[in-house]
Amino acid sequence: MTDPGLAMTADAGKAAPRGTAPDLFDKFQPIIDVRENLLATGVTDPFSLVMERVESPTVAICNGKRTILLGTYNYMGQTFDPQVLAAGKQALDEFGSGTTGSRVLNGTYQGHRECEEALKRFYGMDHAMVFSTGYQANLGIISTMAGKDDYVILDIDSHASIYDGCALGNAQIVAFRHNDVDALEKRLKRLPAEAGKLVVLEGVYSMLGDTAPLKEMVAISKAHGAMVLVDEAHSMGFIGPNGRGVAEEQGVIDDVDFIIGTFSKSVGTVGGFCVSNHPKFEILRLVCRPYVFTASLPPSVVATAATSIDLLRDAKDKRDHLWANSRRLHGGLKDLGFTLGTEEPQSAIIAVIMPDLEKGAAMWEALLQEGLYVNLARPPATPAGMTLLRCSLCALHSEAQVGEILGMFEAAGKRVGVI
Repeated sequence: MTDPGLAMTADAGKAAPRGTAPDLFDKFQPIIDVRENLLATGVTDPFSLVMERVESPTVAICNGKRTILLGTYNYMGQTFDPQVLAAGKQALDEFGSGTTGSRVLNGTYQGHRECEEALKRFYGMDHAMVFSTGYQANLGIISTMAGKDDYVILDIDSHASIYDGCALGNAQIVAFRHNDVDALEKRLKRLPAEAGKLVVLEGVYSMLGDTAPLKEMVAISKAHGAMVLVDEAHSMGFIGPNGRGVAEEQGVIDDVDFIIGTFSKSVGTVGGFCVSNHPKFEILRLVCRPYVFTASLPPSVVATAATSIDLLRDAKDKRDHLWANSRRLHGGLKDLGFTLGTEEPQSAIIAVIMPDLEKGAAMWEALLQEGLYVNLARPPATPAGMTLLRCSLCALHSEAQVGEILGMFEAAGKRVGVI
């Protein structure tokens, strides 16, 4: 039996040792080193926190301690709504725990259609398509619409799912400087007039919490013959008069070809979607691989999503309260001396910029010890190589809780030496 570690040379007919194969984990060594060096300082691993019990959209028990949640994206606090929970329990009883199939062949249940109808009502659009995650919604729509001879023009700070959609479709990627209207126009002018073009934007960018100048960008895109996709994952539910996002707020929702969103933020469950008014939209159900070849969402999930979406239509009071929370927390942190990602609050996300990863991790742990959970974000997920603490407010945070949060930031910031 030939030794598997040996190979025959072509001329001598004798076995020769093969070269040593690289460990496929070697490419991750820089990240491994950063993590090990960070944990060697004694800091708690900020990416392995376990919530032992969740008491409400704003409070959980973490490490045996009551903890205010400020890093969950649960913007509208829908996860414990009685109507939402009742709808999920009823669907679980009537349709079972899962679909065991894809939407196209054997995985579309009545609840999926009802969820899509709820989306059409919410956005006032003709078509809606539900995916198993928000990531897959971007992956599916972008990869299907833009192929190897087409161009995707995107903000350099775009979400990973957007870049992955470009890669899956083998589209030509043209990136422009973050939120730079002139840079977008320059890129569009350089592209062949006859080429297929898709401009991909985000309503709210999830790291700094800043909004896109969609009004100007959509107009420029249309002037150059491009279709426009806007990801409203972090703005659905609370931005805009009806909670439809930044495109609605800036008056361009009717000019956008595709709106992508997720159920895992304001809707309070899991899943993703795309809505559109394009008359040929329905063909995507047969040609979009991440839709065709993925098992569909469980009946209980689409039932909770549909109920939650309908509730968001009449959630003006909650939207107003969330904006009040955002303004108060942003102003309070600024007054304490923290450096923030935006000069003024633009969304429910408030980014607190840290000097470096070690200080950021120390501050994250100090806040956790105070009883506050936020997100520690670091490169490559963050722009410009920065480390930040990302706070995502909830419409159910009370005024008293926002006051507690500011007190925790002050105590932790002074202890760590950040302020």
